[in-house]
Amino acid sequence: MSRYRGPRFKKIRRLGVLPGLTGKRPRVGNDLRTQPRSGKKSQYRIRLEEKQKLRFHYGLTERQLLKYVRIAGKAKGSTGQILLQLIEMRLDNILFRLGMASTIPQARQLVNHRHILVNGRIVDIPSYRCKPRDIITAKDEQKSRALIQNYLYSSTHEELPKHLTLHPIQYKGLVNRIIESQFIGLKINELLVVEYYSRQA
Repeated sequence: MSRYRGPRFKKIRRLGVLPGLTGKRPRVGNDLRTQPRSGKKSQYRIRLEEKQKLRFHYGLTERQLLKYVRIAGKAKGSTGQILLQLIEMRLDNILFRLGMASTIPQARQLVNHRHILVNGRIVDIPSYRCKPRDIITAKDEQKSRALIQNYLYSSTHEELPKHLTLHPIQYKGLVNRIIESQFIGLKINELLVVEYYSRQA
């Protein structure tokens, strides 16, 4: 299944606020006319919606998400927590959390178009897994810096999570450590996602 490129408000109405997917918010009234259906949701639907929330917020394909679930399942510790850490440490998400891009799709585009350096080298793979002590900078070109400057100034992000440090004047971000669970950017029950995939097997 490929990456979702359809109407973003449609997903927000169904799944709730997904800041990684779009910075826009539905207006009260017309944009919220599609309310969730009344009645009790099945357990399968609850798990599916949590999985879809995770997928659309981070802009993952079904195959990518399944791969992360399998990696997390083989690691020591809580599968759900490790799954979220793996996804949060992706380069496209780190750029979004630093405020260098206003959404994760914009961050992915910056990486794909080779505007981003990690430790002084161009990285054009959005799924690149950042590690502690990685230094993320804009390419030393006017176009790259102008794009990121626009995002930094228009950014309405909350307080920067503790695992990251931003130096906006230098267009530089630092990864201090692996993200802790309280700083995950999405309110989600990750255990339901793991359960969804365990029941598919």
